[in-house]
Amino acid sequence: ALVSSRMAANDGEEEATVSLVDVLEEDEELENEASAVLGGSDSEKCSYPEGYVKRQALYACNTCTPKGGEPAGICLACSYKCHEGHDLFELYTKRNFRCDCGNDKFGEMECKLFADKEKVNSGNKYSHNFFGLYCTCDRPYPDPEDEVPDEMIQCIVCEDWFHGRHLGCVVPDCVELQEMICESCMNKTPFLWNYAAHIAAKGIKSNSVYNIYTFVKVYFVLFASVPAITKVSQCKGEEDVKVEVQVNGTSACKRKHQEETEGSSEEGSCSGCRLREMKSSGKSRTLQGAVFWPSAWRTKLCTCTDCKVLYADAGVSFLTDEMDTVLAYENKGKSTEQAEQAGGAEGRDPLMSALNNLNRVQQLEIIHEYNDMKTELKDYLQRFAAEGKVVTPEDIRQFFEQQQSRKRRRANAGQYYCS
Repeated sequence: ALVSSRMAANDGEEEATVSLVDVLEEDEELENEASAVLGGSDSEKCSYPEGYVKRQALYACNTCTPKGGEPAGICLACSYKCHEGHDLFELYTKRNFRCDCGNDKFGEMECKLFADKEKVNSGNKYSHNFFGLYCTCDRPYPDPEDEVPDEMIQCIVCEDWFHGRHLGCVVPDCVELQEMICESCMNKTPFLWNYAAHIAAKGIKSNSVYNIYTFVKVYFVLFASVPAITKVSQCKGEEDVKVEVQVNGTSACKRKHQEETEGSSEEGSCSGCRLREMKSSGKSRTLQGAVFWPSAWRTKLCTCTDCKVLYADAGVSFLTDEMDTVLAYENKGKSTEQAEQAGGAEGRDPLMSALNNLNRVQQLEIIHEYNDMKTELKDYLQRFAAEGKVVTPEDIRQFFEQQQSRKRRRANAGQYYCS
């Protein structure tokens, strides 16, 4: 009993509709993406004892550390256990960060998961993101005053988020261009302009859809809503994506990343400095706008002794670490999720966790109620399908209101009073 995927007449106007299958598939996709983002972070234990975590999902609490105060970041577990019901800003993931929850920035508040913390984490880096502001325009996202549809793209160096229209360049469509460095960070690491002239995109549009990161709220069924930021990635076809400089002689629309492991054995094996060779080639590009980099571009960076010092002085040594990428973090989360499922583990499913805390009689009652609701919902939707009607949000709300009303009547019918 599915909602028909067609154009339905409504008061003389045509309204686009989607099937229930489409809705469920979209929910499943968002949950998978959320698993990728959150799967690499522990939802039960504060990450503080781990020190400055290489990469983790982070949040900022506008309730506890509002604008005008000290910026602070909290881990995934603390966002659940210590800041439930608070106004949180989603920061997606950030590198080399230690959880601030309950330290001096939070006044009298103590962390419920790990209270023994130092007053401050001097190694943490903060930005206006911790107050819910992004981009060079210093605006929130979503921005109620912004009527221009645009995507937010994260710089891999400063990890700030930018509107595509504020990057100072044409945003390429190529799906292979995995990472972006904003103009400000490029100017702070000028040697990267030499690499950009040889292996980065030129901002020319192609026939495929660029793989970007966009803010999306992902709501899990039952108990909690999980704020997350996920990415949109899609291809229009199987045609090759043409960029000026191809990686390892190939380029493709599908997100295949085996190239990331190729060429890694060349690290430190070159007889000379690759950066010096690029500089001597005379090839250059306009030193303006953000730069978009292809897959496996980090393996092309020179790792000679002099260049390692250069990276360290600029504070970008992480660029030579392939495991620093968001892609590597997400793959770790997906692998963890798949391993739990393959091993028969229940993972973090809130429904199964709740059932395990109930006795056998309560479990059977819940399962019975669930099966009744599923049967009634199926019958309810079948009437719409038989009559060729479109199911609206109001229809669904009405169904569950009727369910609640019947449940209350059954409960009241079982009550007895003494006169």
